[in-house]
Amino acid sequence: MTPIREQLAKLRVMPVLTVHSEKQALTVCDALAAGGIFAVEITLRTPEALAVIRAVKAARPNFCVAAGTVRTPHDMEAVAAAGVDFAVSPGWSPSLSAAARAFGLPFLPGVSTASEIIQGSECGHQCFKFYPAEAVGGIPLLKALVSPFAGVEFCPTGGIGPHNYRDYLALANVLCIGGSWMVDPKLIEAEQWGKIESLSRECMSLNE
Repeated sequence: MTPIREQLAKLRVMPVLTVHSEKQALTVCDALAAGGIFAVEITLRTPEALAVIRAVKAARPNFCVAAGTVRTPHDMEAVAAAGVDFAVSPGWSPSLSAAARAFGLPFLPGVSTASEIIQGSECGHQCFKFYPAEAVGGIPLLKALVSPFAGVEFCPTGGIGPHNYRDYLALANVLCIGGSWMVDPKLIEAEQWGKIESLSRECMSLNE
């Protein structure tokens, strides 16, 4: 498995996707790819999520596929079996870290405080999901964390969109950002694949 830092550094922007069918997910991935994005975090928020992950991994081998909303060791086991590239959690616990190690799965745990970063670092983590980014302090908090946590890097997610994602990516301790504006459920429901493609292309052009 590719180390989590290496995967995140390549992504820069990671769409966070919640879908209800394999066909829907594959169509969304095609629209993302047409716009230049070849990564997706599929959240475990629907009953179909694991089947969707397996389908995308099988049909779109050039995609980096993460599993999001991983909250329990059972979730970790299930997404490892589904073949994800790495797991993402909104929070963190020693048991989640232990499960990720047991299944050989790169893991991006979620943190929002200095204490959680220290605890996660004690379990060997140096890359974290910073969540919910805007609600807990956003860019000012991330800037404040640079000095006391040298070498620790983040993927901020939550409240990030086209209006501020470049500001996050400009921070020294940010590897990539997670966002859902280019895969908004309303766009998916309306089958606005062209809009998803154009938002993705705009996102990647602004990232250059």
